[in-house]
Amino acid sequence: MFTEKLQKVLARAGLGSRRQIEAWIQEGRVQVNRKTAVIGQRVSVKDDIRLNGRRVNSKRLQNQTRQIICYHKPVGEVCTRRDPEGRPTIFKNLPKLTAGRWITVGRLDINTSGLILLTTDGELANRLMHPSYGLEREYAVRVLGKVDEEMLTRLTKGVELEDGVARFEVIQQAGGEGANHWYHVTIKEGRKREVRRLWESQGITVSRLMRIRYGQVRLPAYLRAGHWAQLDKKEANDLLRQVDLYKKPTTNSDAQTKARFRHRQARS
Repeated sequence: MFTEKLQKVLARAGLGSRRQIEAWIQEGRVQVNRKTAVIGQRVSVKDDIRLNGRRVNSKRLQNQTRQIICYHKPVGEVCTRRDPEGRPTIFKNLPKLTAGRWITVGRLDINTSGLILLTTDGELANRLMHPSYGLEREYAVRVLGKVDEEMLTRLTKGVELEDGVARFEVIQQAGGEGANHWYHVTIKEGRKREVRRLWESQGITVSRLMRIRYGQVRLPAYLRAGHWAQLDKKEANDLLRQVDLYKKPTTNSDAQTKARFRHRQARS
């Protein structure tokens, strides 16, 4: 029977990122056939897998079609599934799933709007957020205050924040008049409020912030706030290539060649 590593199966089922699931396994929160699981343990869809004592539906463990969507988050919504303060959450506007769950690729704070990617594949979400892959995040930002060239140089060379040095990879002017000016800025990390904190380190106030790109995916011009759109095949494949998850589809001729090769091996 076909088996896979436990953390991979649970991540693909949308229960969390592989890193999160490995932490749960180490904490003893995952059981396989009523026994405490270990990292790297191989399982099949017929195994009794439980998280926090609750059995995971076997349908969720089967290979599901990976889904990726982009959502245009408006200001005022939060990225949590349930908010203790009762604020609106992005999940109320997402399409319903018959299996798995939507996992956000990074978050935006309540005062930031723009592009959020969501997927049913926990491993994909983890890789898209992991610093080792260096995916760029581009923001349109309106700032209030006088910005000079020396300030822009400091912001691209690096500024010491409370959690370490941070910088913009690129800063481009994007119009505006007087004290309110628009810039497009690009970062390669996803630290909390990083764009705002970088500008604030220079005494500049951010009056509006919108994410317009994540990796190669841009916020579609037609997508209204509070609405979602599914990535087309090319966009999805480009995204998978960026994090080494793209698998070239096997054609009939490829399958026939492999079958002949296995046949020759069997005869030799």
